[in-house]
Amino acid sequence: SVAVVVIAAIGWWFHTRGIAASRTQAGKGSAAEGRAVPVHLVKVEQKDLPIWLDGLGTVAAFQQVTVHTQVDGRLDKVLFKEGQAVKAGDVLAQIDPRPFEVQLHQAQGALARDRAQLDAAQKNYQRYKGLQAQQLVAAQQVESIGAQAGDFEGAIKIDQAQIEAAQLNLDYARINSPIDGITGVRQVDAGNLVHSTDANGIVVITAINPAAVFFTVPQDALPQIAAAQQKGDVPVEIYNRDASQLYGKGKLAVIDNQINQTTATLRLKALVPNDARTLWPNAFVKARILVETRQGALVVPTVAVQHGPQGDFVYVVGPDMTAQMKPVTVALTSGE
Repeated sequence: SVAVVVIAAIGWWFHTRGIAASRTQAGKGSAAEGRAVPVHLVKVEQKDLPIWLDGLGTVAAFQQVTVHTQVDGRLDKVLFKEGQAVKAGDVLAQIDPRPFEVQLHQAQGALARDRAQLDAAQKNYQRYKGLQAQQLVAAQQVESIGAQAGDFEGAIKIDQAQIEAAQLNLDYARINSPIDGITGVRQVDAGNLVHSTDANGIVVITAINPAAVFFTVPQDALPQIAAAQQKGDVPVEIYNRDASQLYGKGKLAVIDNQINQTTATLRLKALVPNDARTLWPNAFVKARILVETRQGALVVPTVAVQHGPQGDFVYVVGPDMTAQMKPVTVALTSGE
């Protein structure tokens, strides 16, 4: 397709208005008829033209986790501040660990007891096997003693499992951040009893770097976007609502798997680095997605193209500095 080829007079509207005014004032003298009207001339450029699609959208958290306790107990300490940046593994709160320490000690004591009993049963079993070889005891008695040793072996495995469970509960009593993010408003204060079934949890952590931006474009843009994605990363720029300030640059992450039938739009998701925290969850933004770059396109300002009964046209200034009307075919319009 052929783009606009033109040297355009942007101020032509003012020129035509001046002609109309001079005609209405024809009786006022030739000075008004010959008045000069300034115009702007722009050269045609041949360059690579990026084609952007615009869409409106909202910012969302890349990840969001409601932190719950996994064991019941008294909340001893809250170790974070509201709005604090935390890393995965940082300690957020501490539940009273003493009940779980008691369980651990009980399981460790049971393990020591059962190991001693197993050792005694194994030694006893070996003695009775020797007596059986001399035909001094019955085989049934030897088998019974061997079974006792097997019982203690099973008890030891149960004790080890109880130790692991107690250690796990002790770890759960120290509540760590599962992700990197920003803490929200604290949901419970120290001193309260907390349970794993509490609906609100302790705090909500939101990961905002990178930020996720969801925006929509017309469904007719799907072939262009899909083709661009097959070639590699698709750049996305995020602006404030009136497009006066650039918030960040990222790339397309997901094309939704269905069209919204009500609005005939396609939903897209972009991931945008957010080190400066200019993108905040639920904020409204404007997104631009680069779907194509036309190589060697002939381009002029959009305002240079005029529209008439015969179609689009421009005014071309020739070597003699006179303007002539030339019909043109607009392949596409991108921004200004």
